[in-house]
Order: sequence, then structure tokens, then C-alpha cells
Amino acid sequence: QLVESGGGEVQAGSSLTLSCVASEPTPVGSVMGWFRQAPGKGREFVAGISWISRPIRYADSVKGRFTISRDNRQKTLTLQMSNLIPEDTAVYYCGARNPGRGPAWTNQFEYDVWGQGTRVTVSA
Repeated sequence: QLVESGGGEVQAGSSLTLSCVASEPTPVGSVMGWFRQAPGKGREFVAGISWISRPIRYADSVKGRFTISRDNRQKTLTLQMSNLIPEDTAVYYCGARNPGRGPAWTNQFEYDVWGQGTRVTVSA
């Protein structure tokens, strides 16, 4: 089970840090990622990170503004978001992919476990 926290309502240009805590250790070799779903839209990939924190991948829309990190010992995944814009408004979900899956980190259907989501609202 994954539990996200850290969402909120902020103004454009602000920063937020999202956290995702796993109830039990994620399998060695698992990839974890953040996705988001804006109102009326599908779930889209935001960032992904491998078990050893390298490689890391970002959606073009968040490169240079968001930073993903993980602490396997603490069973925690983090998304640091800076310079937020209204287009970042969405429910943010963390997910975990079991080891052995292919390289399609951006495909939500490749993720095996999801959190319930945390809402981020950015006003202009």
C-alpha cells in the first residue's frame, strides 16, 4: 500500500513537496513513479526513478522544476516541485512497478500498486 501526502493549494511560483510512503518495503529492483491527473484528463506520467535512483526520467513539462527521489530504507518516494504553474493542478499519484517489467516507465498500466492520490491546486 502506498500513501501520498503533501498536496495543497498554492499560488503560481510556489513550491511543494509530495511524499509517498509504502506500508512495506518495495521489491529490490522496483521502479517508482509519480503520475498526475488533471480535471477532465487522463493520468499522465510526471517522473520515475529506478531502485538505485539512476536513471531518473521526467516528463518534458516538469523538467527543471520537479525533482524525484527515493529512500528505500525509509520506504519513501518524494517529489519536490518548484516554480509551480496553474497547469500543474492535478491529483498526484505515486505508483510502484514490480521488477522485471519493461522499460515503459511512462505507461501507467505497467504499475502494479498505486496510492490514493493527493491534490495540488495552483492558482494564477
